[in-house]
Amino acid sequence: MAAVKDAVLERAVDLAREVALEIAEEPEYVGEYLGAVREAERLVSHRFACTARGYRGWAWTVTVARVPRGRTATVCEAELLPGEDAILARTWVPWSERLRPGDIGPGDVLPFRPDDPRLEPGYTPTGDPEVDEVAIDELALARVRVLSPQGRDEAAERWYRGSRGPATPGAVASAAACWSCGFLVPLQGSLGQLFAVCANAWSPDDGKVVSLDHGCGAHSETDVEPVPSEWPASDPLFDETAIDVVERAPSTAPATGGPAAAEPAATDPAPTDPAPTDPEPAEPAPVPTDPAPTDPVPGEPAPSPTEPADELTTEVTDADARPSDGA
Repeated sequence: MAAVKDAVLERAVDLAREVALEIAEEPEYVGEYLGAVREAERLVSHRFACTARGYRGWAWTVTVARVPRGRTATVCEAELLPGEDAILARTWVPWSERLRPGDIGPGDVLPFRPDDPRLEPGYTPTGDPEVDEVAIDELALARVRVLSPQGRDEAAERWYRGSRGPATPGAVASAAACWSCGFLVPLQGSLGQLFAVCANAWSPDDGKVVSLDHGCGAHSETDVEPVPSEWPASDPLFDETAIDVVERAPSTAPATGGPAAAEPAATDPAPTDPAPTDPEPAEPAPVPTDPAPTDPVPGEPAPSPTEPADELTTEVTDADARPSDGA
């Protein structure tokens, strides 16, 4: 049922403006009159445009009322309300639903949640040494609260479908799974049946929880197959700082001919310098054109190899003539 027109309340525009000016920070923030709205019987709201920056579409709203058969308007409430085309903030969401991974920074502390469904009460010592040793040492339940089945299931689902599960591009392209890698550190408890921790410094997942069927290119038991290259093989390079460069020794053959040039003396020592790795062939000694000297007479000194050939011939002839004269 629509509210009945109330002339007393609808004429209280000046009273409503005075109230709007009082609640506004600046008088100029109260704009033109937008009209009255009948809320109920003997209840009317007067609206004024808000000219403050950032409040487009908002209106100052002052609600007035009167008692039955009264002739005076009374202010009930005054506030700034959004209109149909107002810019509104998003619907408020509790922090537990707004929080996302990575939102917690250094120094941030989350409020305590006593009813967290991901946790359940831990183990309370019973006094029995054997039972308490299994629960505290082996199952690690010596805490106020531990993971509940819901908490473990959510963690497993999040890890398996995350960036370190089996469906990532790196895991699909890997040659082997993490379960056979030597750098894998297994977890304890039920989560260890599906997850472990990577301990390979070269892996992109170092120090992260990975699924056993995850994989990467840093697996301990795989290798890259050699691929033939299309580039030609380059010539070997020699480092002269690592090898000794030896100059080639000069040739020992004499430059001129003679009796000694054809057959070197046996007493000459061998050269001490190492022979070159690739010596050039020595030129043969020239054959002398002069006739070979005759054998010397016993008892006479051998001719010097440096004496000329004509002198050697003369001495040999005289020696041959001496025995004939004595005869």
